[in-house]
Amino acid sequence: MKKNINRNNYKTIIFVLTLVLLFSIGFFATIGTANVSIMDTFKIIGSRIPIINRYIDTSEISDSYKTIILSIRLPRVLLGVLVGASLSTAGTAFQGMLKNPMADPYVIGISSGAALGATISIVFNLNFNILGISTISIVAFLGALIAVFVVYNIAKVKNKVPVTTLLLAGIAVGQFLTAIMSFLMVIYSKDMNKIVYWTLGSLAGKGWNPLIKVSLPTILSIIMMNIFARDLNIMLTGEESAHSLGVEVEKTKVYILILGAFMTSMMVSVTGIIGFVGLIIPHIVRMIVGPDHKILLPSSALIGGIFMIFTDTIARTIISPVEIPVGIITALFGGPFFIYLLRKKKRSI
Repeated sequence: MKKNINRNNYKTIIFVLTLVLLFSIGFFATIGTANVSIMDTFKIIGSRIPIINRYIDTSEISDSYKTIILSIRLPRVLLGVLVGASLSTAGTAFQGMLKNPMADPYVIGISSGAALGATISIVFNLNFNILGISTISIVAFLGALIAVFVVYNIAKVKNKVPVTTLLLAGIAVGQFLTAIMSFLMVIYSKDMNKIVYWTLGSLAGKGWNPLIKVSLPTILSIIMMNIFARDLNIMLTGEESAHSLGVEVEKTKVYILILGAFMTSMMVSVTGIIGFVGLIIPHIVRMIVGPDHKILLPSSALIGGIFMIFTDTIARTIISPVEIPVGIITALFGGPFFIYLLRKKKRSI
């Protein structure tokens, strides 16, 4: 019954979540050291939106407030939305594919692979770009892709990939790659601060440039992941049943892993490692809207965006003017949640 209700109200749920996300963007852009009112914030943002900007008067708002909102807070909030949406989408797809609520890009080792790639780009000062995508993004994606390839092949038994072995392989490979990254930090100590930044994860000081560079490929990847919603729904019935219904299970797993690796690497290349978002959000959203990936994937993306800008606001304001890397805040949420899932799974055995 719940599944049918969700399908019937699909458009309503997505519409409401979109409105909440849009309000959250304006609301969290308001919060900060500079005391800009929420009304002024919405006016400033609205003044840059075509069509409605002709009805908005910002002449009484100071230029300094406009600069704070448009050049500092808004790009940071929008990047947070993109990070939360991509990590949550990847986590939702991984959990559906593996039928395991403990799967996410961080646990499977993809984040560690992307971070190692970014670290290599930093310490060896690599400098090239393809189609406007930066060196760090490209090398981070290669690192994530290699991590996926290694984990997948370690976990593979004949022509299948058991869920348990994939998770264990992901954790083992992730720790190994983190060790290599730590070794590089020791050898190239002059780049220590930069590398530590990648390991903690932060949205601070990004501006519009990195957001513009990663937004299009990331949004396209999220859309492509939603195309697999039907296959993921069928795979929930079991791999043999999915085969009989025409789903090429192993190929679908590879496509989803590659897409997830790409989305994760795009985010890691800009923000560093932000763990557990792809673990927490899909699980919570699944309890609310049900297991149908046609609504679960977009809902997770929207709620993931809201969650990310909420945690980032905590990170930059809780002990202001000192700023905590947002990866620490998400880990504080995610660590206990992961333990809860482990205990829950333990009781079901």
